[in-house]
Amino acid sequence: MAETVVLDPVDLHLLRLLQNDARSTYRDLAAQVGVAPSTCLDRVTRLRRSGIILGHQLRLDPAKLGRGLEALLSVQVRPHRRELVGPFVDRIRALPESRTVFHLTGPDDYLVHVAVADMADLQRLVLDEFTSRREVARVETRLIFQQWDCGPLLPPQRDASATTPPHAGHSATPSAESG
Repeated sequence: MAETVVLDPVDLHLLRLLQNDARSTYRDLAAQVGVAPSTCLDRVTRLRRSGIILGHQLRLDPAKLGRGLEALLSVQVRPHRRELVGPFVDRIRALPESRTVFHLTGPDDYLVHVAVADMADLQRLVLDEFTSRREVARVETRLIFQQWDCGPLLPPQRDASATTPPHAGHSATPSAESG
């Protein structure tokens, strides 16, 4: 089980702001939270070191990069033993088509979100990279018609004076600007 980190109201306010706009400068964050920019930088650094802030990423549109077909692959691995699944997960994560890999309970062992160019590319991926592996017992493919991002992990504060409007699609780390 993951270790819980104690957060005070300033930490929570910073996290709420960052999850909605990770490009905020430390100066802007500090002004909104009511602390000095150096204090803001120290707090965000502590939140990173504690593992609460996992990083930041640039989100790309797969369709505009020639990967307009997305699918979920349910994968059953047999036998389900550590010496087989470790290398399997490493290989699948290394594929440029793989977006996310989930280890599951139930009849399927893994759910893999992939983005490919077209049906022929999906067929190639499934046959060459999944079912050709000796530990893969079964692959079931589901096409994704549409997807939506969901709300932030931390809901807005109830106090209207401390609430900021949500901005979908941003991650949880400020830009390199600290001034």
